[in-house]
Amino acid sequence: MAHFPAPPLSADDLMVLLAVARSGRYTTAGQQLGLNHTTIARRIGALEAQLGGRVLSRSDGGWELTPLGSRALAAAEHIEHALSTLDTGDGAHLGGLIRLAATDGFSGFVAAPAMASLQAQHPDVRLEIVTGTRQPSQQRTGADLEVVVGRPQVRRARAIHLADYALGLYASRDYLRSHPEPRTVEDLAGAPLVYFIESLLHVDSLDDARRAVPGMTDAVASTNVYVHVDATRGGAGFGLLPAFLADPHDDLVRVLPHRIDERLPYWLIARPDALNQPVVAAFLDALHTRLGEVRPRLLGRR
Repeated sequence: MAHFPAPPLSADDLMVLLAVARSGRYTTAGQQLGLNHTTIARRIGALEAQLGGRVLSRSDGGWELTPLGSRALAAAEHIEHALSTLDTGDGAHLGGLIRLAATDGFSGFVAAPAMASLQAQHPDVRLEIVTGTRQPSQQRTGADLEVVVGRPQVRRARAIHLADYALGLYASRDYLRSHPEPRTVEDLAGAPLVYFIESLLHVDSLDDARRAVPGMTDAVASTNVYVHVDATRGGAGFGLLPAFLADPHDDLVRVLPHRIDERLPYWLIARPDALNQPVVAAFLDALHTRLGEVRPRLLGRR
């Protein structure tokens, strides 16, 4: 029986794999590429038939790459990079979707304004942000970039220190009218604290910050830092808050500023290939510009 050579791999199928790997979902990849779910599945099936094995496996978080899929993804990224070099002029068009996983505070105060600035020059650039305070993910298939608090230990990724920010203790003016303002850290023993849910917090730097206020009692705890700010403004107790979020509110008073002044670092994690994408590189430039503009506020200097 005659054996015919297999047709070459389809670049289109590889780009479909790239979109699914970054989003973790067929539907999201389809929206990005203008294809329906059935077509995405058919393209992935065709690619697996060509390669002789599975390129994706289903997990709780969506679709993840198999070892064979990781090798195919490398080829897809080479194709993407080659296409991105076709237009290298200073006025080159930028477009595409960037996915960022970051903390709530960084997302609102830094990332969103940075993207607005970038979009003023390149309207076709889009940003999706998944917010949360978590440990670095060891699977980078769902986001191009990730911002975490504390120096990360990651594999097959690049970690970049972005900036430090100050964490201080605050109370509302109304709260302090009916409760004595502490003069020492020891005065805080038994006082109500507004901060993260201790059992759900797995970030060492934020856990360590709690030690600056020993003996306090959790009054309002949340996974969202904006809830911390609003609860403190509402008089729930003393909030351990980022200075850049608390200082703009005139109804908040910083308590024991010379005793409680924790400095925490923001680190960015990226797949090496993501940093080679022009749209991602442009967004990083916008992030650094925004961080330069707000650095005094990050450190609690109005």
